[in-house]
Amino acid sequence: MKTIFALLFGVFLVTSHAAVVDQSKSGSLPGVWQTVEIAIAGSNPRTITIAEPRPYVTIITARYYSRTEVQSETPRPIIADIAKATADELRATWGPFVGEAGTYDVSGNVVTMHPMASKNPAAMASGAFIVYTYKLDGNALWLIQQRNQSGPYPNPAAFKLVRVE
Repeated sequence: MKTIFALLFGVFLVTSHAAVVDQSKSGSLPGVWQTVEIAIAGSNPRTITIAEPRPYVTIITARYYSRTEVQSETPRPIIADIAKATADELRATWGPFVGEAGTYDVSGNVVTMHPMASKNPAAMASGAFIVYTYKLDGNALWLIQQRNQSGPYPNPAAFKLVRVE
């Protein structure tokens, strides 16, 4: 009888812990996200809806983030022989790719990213940062560019992400 009670109590603890973890995930930044929409402000505003499969993945842990993106509305060309590729071929293939990882801080509805590794070396400069305001609504996350170490963004973009895990 004690063994059955201990087993049932253990199952209860595991399932109640899983329920608490699921509840906390939906209301927090940590998770795996995909960008589904980008709204760009400015004199020529536009909104881009990202079709499946979405080549935008952001992974956020309790302290770190990583994002990989293919920022192109058309497929990137495959280079037949990388050793013989022209500068234009390399730009067409590698230019739209973004890779970045680092740490982040949250204060109120503001998140500040501190890149540690990036395809763009300027993003890794000492003191580099990117500030966004954010809004969480269930499994949707909106990030709106505010400023970086150079100042405010003249045409800030708003990104809508959905939680995939």
